[in-house]
Amino acid sequence: MQDLLELSARTLEIQNRPYLRYFLRENSLESRLSIISGPRGIGKSTVLVQHLLRQVSGDVWSERILYVAADHFLVRKYHLYEIAEWFSRRGGQIVAFDEIHRIRDWSMQLKSIHDTFPGLKVLASGSSALEIHKGTHDLSRRAVAYRMHGLSFREFVELRTGLEFGPLPLPELLEDHRRRAGAIVRTLDVAGFKVLSLFADYLVRGFYPYFLDLASVPLFQRTLEQQVHTTIESDLLSIHPSLGGESIRKIKHLLSVVAASVPFTPDLNAVKQAVEVVDTRTLKTYLKYLEDAGILRQLHLPGRPFDALRKPEKLYLHDTNQLFALAPANAGNLGTVRETFFSQALAPAHALAAAREGDFVVDGRWVFEVGRRSKKRRQIRSVEEAYLAVDDLETGVDGTIPLWLFGWGY
Repeated sequence: MQDLLELSARTLEIQNRPYLRYFLRENSLESRLSIISGPRGIGKSTVLVQHLLRQVSGDVWSERILYVAADHFLVRKYHLYEIAEWFSRRGGQIVAFDEIHRIRDWSMQLKSIHDTFPGLKVLASGSSALEIHKGTHDLSRRAVAYRMHGLSFREFVELRTGLEFGPLPLPELLEDHRRRAGAIVRTLDVAGFKVLSLFADYLVRGFYPYFLDLASVPLFQRTLEQQVHTTIESDLLSIHPSLGGESIRKIKHLLSVVAASVPFTPDLNAVKQAVEVVDTRTLKTYLKYLEDAGILRQLHLPGRPFDALRKPEKLYLHDTNQLFALAPANAGNLGTVRETFFSQALAPAHALAAAREGDFVVDGRWVFEVGRRSKKRRQIRSVEEAYLAVDDLETGVDGTIPLWLFGWGY
């Protein structure tokens, strides 16, 4: 297995990046077994690489660490357990298994590794559709599970400008948005950047870190489109092997129907007929698969008992980059773009629900109406803790807040 050490060193050298994402700033990954899930393309592999190298002062040849890409052909001939046993006997301390959802019995193997080699720390990453709390090899008592997200607007700005800004939690944003937005705008102005121009770019191609490696927007969008298809055709099939070719075809058709219409309150009977799905429960299951995979986002009305398969009040694509890549005609509707951004910016750290008055309820407390600069408070005037999140505005006043500032949450 010496070839695995050489492959690891080469990968660590190639995939390391200088910029440290919010995820590693907030999570020390100290547990003996840590599992990171999230959509394809958001930088999970880079986080694993950076964490490993931080433990050995950047030495890619250190034999204390091992990076294993589970989908690499050199790795496929070994079981994860065999690799862990060999590495532990050599005195290895930290092993990172990337793309574990490609291994059919990954949960059983991780459980066995955890229970057999107490001196070995294990990191793993996989699709956001992973279900570590289900199955006969329950890892929930052993593993600390993390959910990772794409680049926030704040992170995108830092990458594009080289400047550093701290995150802005929502309560502080609501309390002091005018001063905080003004300080950010002034800092960017001095450095020769305009926040609204950066925001427009972010909406099209800023959520996925690989925009840095792709020279043009069309190439980025083609890559993202292929990524979504791979998620459905490969990742979902790895995690839910009972899905057949016909089911995958219907899930892809469902995505095309939703992408052309978001955001909308779905008529499940009409969608069911369009996708040629016989029963409503199957349709809801397909929607949940797409949501778990980081392709769709479902919103429900607040105050109702949780049911993963209940009818959603609104459907959105997961992020604005997907909107521009998968449904360019729909992306021409600025209202759709605004609402999609607001949901992607707030959902990682907050409970998001559809509002009866306004567009969104956040944490069951704050109500937000999202719109253009000229938007008025008519729809939310009877709500106590209600705010306008408006586009094309550098700084706000009172309860009117620039939409871009909500991208500063992490």
